Amino acid sequence: MKDSVIILSGGMDSVTLLYDQQERIALAVSFDYGSNHNAREIPFARLHCERLGIEHLVIPLKFMGQYFESSLLQGADAIPEGHYADENMKSTVVPFRNGIMLSVAVGLAESRGLKHVMMANHGGDHTIYPDCRPEFVSAMSEAARTGTFPGITLLCPFTHLTKAQIAARGSELGINYAETWSCYKGGEKHCGRCGTCVERMEALREAGIADPTEYETI
Repeated sequence: MKDSVIILSGGMDSVTLLYDQQERIALAVSFDYGSNHNAREIPFARLHCERLGIEHLVIPLKFMGQYFESSLLQGADAIPEGHYADENMKSTVVPFRNGIMLSVAVGLAESRGLKHVMMANHGGDHTIYPDCRPEFVSAMSEAARTGTFPGITLLCPFTHLTKAQIAARGSELGINYAETWSCYKGGEKHCGRCGTCVERMEALREAGIADPTEYETI
């Protein structure tokens, strides 16, 4: 039964969730909020939705790029390099980004007569992203349930998984991760140096998957 909206960035995690839960997904929504890499991610989101026959919307949230403070919104040169868990990666946090996107997605779900909103947050996000943590997911799900007539809830099945575990599931599903985007710098190729590139490489290596990504430095 198709009863869900998915927030789909075009990255490894959300694309994996799209394929994993495709039988339940009626609508995928991507958000263009002015980050360096939106233009690289969104075409992959569109590609996979077309392939699976799932309706895809792109909703602009340009005000975030105009008014919010984050290195993710300030151009490629502002993105720190190093490991995803390093302290300097906190500069990439876009304040309450997932809260805003989930609120829009919940409104879409209620408008479409759907019951759930899916998000592909995972265990590796918990260190620096407050709006990916289990406590946040639980609180937002309760807010959605009490704030909508049908009692919409969040489905976030990757919350306690590592990115390597997600990659392993994607491999089982036959996903070509060359058709996903991670790099926060948003260049022609993955930079291979920013936290998301490092995390991507580590996850694929740990999952025993040959990395199909083109990197600038590799």
